[in-house]
Amino acid sequence: MTALSDVYLTHIAAFLPNDPVDNEQMEAVLGMAGDLPSRVKKMILRSNGIRSRHYAIDPLTRAATHTSTELAAEAVRGLLAQGIAPADITSLACGTSYPDQIMPGQGVMVHGLLPEIPPCEVVTTAGVCVAGMAAMKQAERAVRTGEHHLAVAVASEAASAVMRGENFRSEIGHQKLATAKPEIGFEKDFLRWMLSDGAGAAALSNRPLSGSLNFKIHWIELFSYANEMPVCMYAGGEVADGSFTGWKGVPPEEREQRSLMAIKQDVKLLNEHIIHYTVEKPLAALIPKHGLRAEDIDWFLPHYSSGFFRDKVAAGLENAGLPIAQEKWFTNLHEKGNTGSASIYIILEEFMRRADVQAGQKILCYIPESGRFSSCFMLLEAV
Repeated sequence: MTALSDVYLTHIAAFLPNDPVDNEQMEAVLGMAGDLPSRVKKMILRSNGIRSRHYAIDPLTRAATHTSTELAAEAVRGLLAQGIAPADITSLACGTSYPDQIMPGQGVMVHGLLPEIPPCEVVTTAGVCVAGMAAMKQAERAVRTGEHHLAVAVASEAASAVMRGENFRSEIGHQKLATAKPEIGFEKDFLRWMLSDGAGAAALSNRPLSGSLNFKIHWIELFSYANEMPVCMYAGGEVADGSFTGWKGVPPEEREQRSLMAIKQDVKLLNEHIIHYTVEKPLAALIPKHGLRAEDIDWFLPHYSSGFFRDKVAAGLENAGLPIAQEKWFTNLHEKGNTGSASIYIILEEFMRRADVQAGQKILCYIPESGRFSSCFMLLEAV
């Protein structure tokens, strides 16, 4: 039996489109969903603590500047600019929450924009925030098994493409006729002030890069609790009376009237269950399995969607028996925004570049997903 290989994250790149957009500019760039400014924008921004973010939208013309596929390709090009040889990439794993098309998969569309990378294994992972880590785990396994010497994982989001105000015109018009209330539901408007665009890519190798900071990947663990929990964050469908109906089951004219393709969030369900199912429950399994102790963790890199959850994550860690002091935390949510599946890559890129990381230090990454309640933890060691 072939021995398993060590795996090292040797290079990471992030790509954020266009200049940062502050809170005052947001609605002008995204466009109003109706005739009036959003009634909930200020409340949501106060809660999430995000001060700036990036959109793949030209702020002057409001034309799209990048697709999700193009964002991902730019992130991979960032790896190539750091010295990764295209011919050495033999496995490419791509994750996203909302691809540009239903088929073919995101992975082959990204590969199609990178002709310099020769024919290779390509895998697409779907989901919400954990899709990026599913891609990372695919790349990690590709290297660990010895099948590949160098694998690239990439995650990208172009959420702005489905959050533009004009996407809701049909629903707004229908609402005016039906109820005289020309506004979209909170479950849709909420996410317009939460999500933004970006991409990140990581190169994983079976040997560390000499003379540079590398992260040895000890393990990546993913959990789904969909067997216990209903849909909470979704697009291309709707929830009614506890049942989920996908877009194929809705007449075409009604899809637009109900903005079926918009991203939606059951905020009540999110607030009630996200910490238990993405922090406490997975850690109950991981702490004994891996012998995790708070004193052994030097850095904690959490991807939480909103500053509202920071103290709740801390409480969840303490309840689980892993009370990591907030002085050890690193996040860039306030400046880079919530970029879904790409967030942990964008956090890691800045962390690797800016943080005072010492050899031997251990880094625990946490990535929750509210889609149907999934979670991921990853343990790294600086070498």
